[in-house]
Amino acid sequence: MLVLGAGMAGLVAAYELERRGHRVEVLEARPRVGGRVHTHRFGPGYGAPSVELGAMRIPDRHRHTLAYVRLLGLDGELRPFSTLLSEENAYLRTAAGFTRVRDAARPLCESFRRDLEIHRPGLPHSHEVTVFGAWLTAIVDAIAPPDLREALRADLRRQLLDLVAHVDLLPHLRGAAGDRVNLHSLFSAHPELRAGCSGRLNSFLDDILTETSPALLRLHGGMDRLPRRLAERLRGPVRRGHRVVGVEVRRDDVLVRVRTGLRTSVRQADFAVCALPFPSLRHLDLRGFDADKLAVLDDVDYCPATKVAFHCREPFWRAYGIEGGASSTGGRIRQTYYPPVDGMPGRGATLLASYTIGEEAARLGRMPARRRHRLVLEELGALHPELLRPGMVLGAVSTAWGDGSPWSVGCATRWGKSPAACEAERARAARPVHRLFFAGEHCSSAPAWIEGAVESALGAVGDLTRFGAGRRTPALPGRPDPAEAV
Repeated sequence: MLVLGAGMAGLVAAYELERRGHRVEVLEARPRVGGRVHTHRFGPGYGAPSVELGAMRIPDRHRHTLAYVRLLGLDGELRPFSTLLSEENAYLRTAAGFTRVRDAARPLCESFRRDLEIHRPGLPHSHEVTVFGAWLTAIVDAIAPPDLREALRADLRRQLLDLVAHVDLLPHLRGAAGDRVNLHSLFSAHPELRAGCSGRLNSFLDDILTETSPALLRLHGGMDRLPRRLAERLRGPVRRGHRVVGVEVRRDDVLVRVRTGLRTSVRQADFAVCALPFPSLRHLDLRGFDADKLAVLDDVDYCPATKVAFHCREPFWRAYGIEGGASSTGGRIRQTYYPPVDGMPGRGATLLASYTIGEEAARLGRMPARRRHRLVLEELGALHPELLRPGMVLGAVSTAWGDGSPWSVGCATRWGKSPAACEAERARAARPVHRLFFAGEHCSSAPAWIEGAVESALGAVGDLTRFGAGRRTPALPGRPDPAEAV
């Protein structure tokens, strides 16, 4: 049995196949496992400051992911993840300049009123509706890629405000002046609001509510502990540096061409699970794929993401009272996160200086790394001048997911598609071709999350088992069965 790709989807598929009695070989092009779960450490050994260049949070409702965290003995390493708007002393970029989150309500509301006067003059709007619109707009500006940002603002003005005006917002307002809004409780109490949103706004609201949720978790010591520990549980080999360059699907087997250095070989397998992202798969020599499968490789949209991190001599942001969370810095760097100082004393601290998605990420990603780092340093230095002090920045690193390389892709998205269209695309992506089965977050109902990778792997293993190749073996004594636990 071959598994193509040692990201979370491939590793979970390999683990579950071994549990069912299969001998599994995993092929991975990179020198590391984890795929888009990528923890970078500034220095060797335990206690080196680390930063997440890939997945960095787990919503507490992602039960598949948390089942594997428990299985691998990492549940004691879970910590709260502080996200955007969770730190009152962090900053938002407003019309008045950089403003602390705690003081941002007034300039945000004033800007929103001016925006309404331009686009919907004469529209009566209460204080409560203004507060709702102002904060939702601020979150959209912080999170949405540029091609969606103005479209979502227009949707908000045209549709959602009219619906919200007929809802009692008072139970969902926060702060002494009632100038903050709890979007999570509002949309939970009034799900009918979602029905009135356009497809663009409705689908992106899921991301907004998830990314600003107070119920987010992280793994102390690095998110890559999850795939690394999972790889250690496998009995079969995980062959790093083995780049798949061609796949031929036949009725009774699968042939995989693999390049290791300058040598190309062919692996034959009765069955295979492909956990490669579709942009990577598009670059391979594919044979035996039907027309619809080839079409869906192009149909799935992938959003680029770029992260730039600095190794700082000290966590200077603590002098501002910032203990975590993120600032919405706008400009070309968009979001800045302040990770916990988990390293050994004296080894410095990490700053996730820039997190961008969409075209802004693509522009940064196309730059040479040194120019990218310099741009972020100069722009963020306007907010945090300490960064420009000699010796403050000890090192810099970045990853551009979706920079054009076939092995560095962004995440799958289905923004703007109806629930029925999302499910149709998921089913097409996950559908096997003869004895080749598919996994990866692009084959799931939770694209862009570890949860989607795990869900898809369990689905692929289930499909393979139903095909007739699976031989179920009982879980080892004392070892929980994730497929049953979730």
